Amino acid sequence: MRYDLVVFDNDGVLVDSEPISNRLLAAYLTELGHPTSYEDSIRDYMGSAMHRIHDLVLERTGERLPADFDDVFHARVFDAFERELRPVGGVADVLEKLAADGVPYCVASSGSHERIRVGHRTTGLDRWFEDARIFSAQDVGRGKPAPDLFLYAAERMGVAPERCVVVEDSPLGVRAAVAAGMDVYGFTAMTPAAKLAGATGLFADMGELADLLR
Repeated sequence: MRYDLVVFDNDGVLVDSEPISNRLLAAYLTELGHPTSYEDSIRDYMGSAMHRIHDLVLERTGERLPADFDDVFHARVFDAFERELRPVGGVADVLEKLAADGVPYCVASSGSHERIRVGHRTTGLDRWFEDARIFSAQDVGRGKPAPDLFLYAAERMGVAPERCVVVEDSPLGVRAAVAAGMDVYGFTAMTPAAKLAGATGLFADMGELADLLR
């Protein structure tokens, strides 16, 4: 394989969480007096760390979200995960092959460590991701689209950025990977290809990923 490390985004790439979390985020923001549709949430917040939600609401309205916003939101999301969350179709086969071939891989997510672990445990993906393979925006000062998280993951995994490839489904994630000097393949199952401009390549089905990484 032409890469020494495969870096997976989590939400929407490993676990099919974006529809759940964006539905709940839109509803909660609306409940708090910031009318937000599901489509608005996808457009503005998909792939971002929690601080971006706070920053955008403050910038647009001049109002701060409640101090317990993150805790309340995550409680609602985790409850829904237990009932609804599934792995992205075909991703277990991808991980099985990488592990069998001895190809290093990890996850670098805008979500918190708790969110990543809850999602993996619920979907059974935790068997492929021990702690040393999990990196969160919590670990760095700035989340995507800054390159910090991907660069941190590469450093911790002992691989030069130019030898890494990122698998992403959000415009913010693609921008972060490009800024980190890494190749990036955009997953278009949920995101229109036009919004992933700058990606090294695009794919719509996890069954296509193995060939792209060769």
